[in-house]
Amino acid sequence: MSNEREFDVVIFGATGFTGKLVAEYFQAQYGSDDNVKWAVAGRNEAKLNGVKKELGISESVASIVADGDDDDALNALTKRTAVVLTTVGPYQIYGEKLLSACVDNGTGYTDLCGEPAWMHQMINKYEAKAKETGANIVFSCGFDSVPFDLGVYYLQEHAKKQSGDVIEYVKGRVRKMQGTFSGGTAASLKATMAAAHKDKSVMAA
Repeated sequence: MSNEREFDVVIFGATGFTGKLVAEYFQAQYGSDDNVKWAVAGRNEAKLNGVKKELGISESVASIVADGDDDDALNALTKRTAVVLTTVGPYQIYGEKLLSACVDNGTGYTDLCGEPAWMHQMINKYEAKAKETGANIVFSCGFDSVPFDLGVYYLQEHAKKQSGDVIEYVKGRVRKMQGTFSGGTAASLKATMAAAHKDKSVMAA
């Protein structure tokens, strides 16, 4: 990638369960690629460096210390990179300050959020400004969307080849899956249920 900023991508929350998996993927894909400039970020520098050592990530990959509740740190971080990839949830509790900083600084934002009501609120609140600053905001790039987005894309491409047209309505469901919920997913569900208990419009959204 090429841009004016110091980094192409910063992985925010790289010491958590999912963040570590993302860092491991980046190391495998871009570890020795000088064309992709990436960094890891989180609250604790020692833990960030520990993840890098464990995964064999070069010291040339920066460790950026930033707390999700520190406006100044988030502002500084988002000015340094083209995109922030965050795994720090529940997003309705920890996500808005980072999203706001990205919007303010025209920085791309992506997450793996599975909290539709929060996403709905954030789109209503930040879409206009994001269009002004050029910040591309892409929610839900995890299990909640990937199989369905790719499944619909595959299905529509097949439909176009067969009939020359797309299908107007597609419905999907999960019949079986392996593994269990991560702690972050469980916390997101708990936060969503608590929000819905306080505000009935949350479930409608």
